[in-house]
Amino acid sequence: MKKVSLILSAAVITAMMLSSCGGSSYKEVKIGNQVWMAENLNVEKFRNGDPIPHANTLAKWRKAGQEGKPAWCYYDNDPANGKIYGKLYNWYAVSDWRGLAPEGWRIPSDADWSKLVELLGDREVAGGKLKSTDTTYWKSPNTAATNETGFTALPGGYRTNLGHFYTIGFNGNWWSATEDDATGAWDRSLNYDNSTVISYDDNKELGLSVRCVRD
Repeated sequence: MKKVSLILSAAVITAMMLSSCGGSSYKEVKIGNQVWMAENLNVEKFRNGDPIPHANTLAKWRKAGQEGKPAWCYYDNDPANGKIYGKLYNWYAVSDWRGLAPEGWRIPSDADWSKLVELLGDREVAGGKLKSTDTTYWKSPNTAATNETGFTALPGGYRTNLGHFYTIGFNGNWWSATEDDATGAWDRSLNYDNSTVISYDDNKELGLSVRCVRD
């Protein structure tokens, strides 16, 4: 893909705002004509008020995935991580008919993610514009991080289908709403040592972070 030199201006990115979602306030930022949450989703109820099962043990997490049922957890099952990184969700929570996204929001499709990346120059440079600049949460060197979009991506790691936790500090991963096949769905990943936005077709049983876009 041809690289695009792009200077992000006030016409592309607006000031960060706060929006209230089901009693919780989320930071949001406008990038191009998309409005994204500027922090990870942290809900434990579906839009209709039903609770999302909290899979805080290996057995619960594995069982939910094997049965194709929704689940959430904190990284390492530690609520302190939730205050920084939000919750990790399997894709069955993302796709549940009751709605994971709060009122007025939706889970971004693979096309939504692609549109964001294209606006920011291409997949090789967009990651730096999305990553928080800190090295408190991101491991050094947090390559090319500028956060000029205000997206403030953090490295919340992920949970495997077997229930193990990996890569906090090194890697952030976000689901899309787009299914690939019976076992896989598309997501996006950012890493501490490069500025690339990577697209993966991952197992629906994994626990990843979620960002939402405005309807």
